[in-house]
Amino acid sequence: MSDASAPGFDDLTRDIADVPAVEVITTVAVHLMSAAAVNLGLAEEGAHHKDLDEARKLIQALAGLVTASAGEISTYHAAPLRDGLKSLQLAFREASVVPDEPGQGPGEKYTGPVFG
Repeated sequence: MSDASAPGFDDLTRDIADVPAVEVITTVAVHLMSAAAVNLGLAEEGAHHKDLDEARKLIQALAGLVTASAGEISTYHAAPLRDGLKSLQLAFREASVVPDEPGQGPGEKYTGPVFG
């Protein structure tokens, strides 16, 4: 049985085609930021969700996305993403028992060393 109110593939394709690229990029970046923050233990019940290995992967992916798309999405959109990324990189360094060397932290191969 199919739900008559559920959108079909053509409807979904048309909907995503109407979304500007900058909106898709920023939405994905916000999702990566949120997931990284949770894995850094920055959400409610933070210690329960803390997983620095997962946070590292998410921050790395976010850094790649932000760096690669910065020229395409304008400074207006890129600046807050860069700020959020830097905050997560610093939070990762603070949460680490043995912090990475400058330039070796998550995403720093794309952003350069991050200092507080």
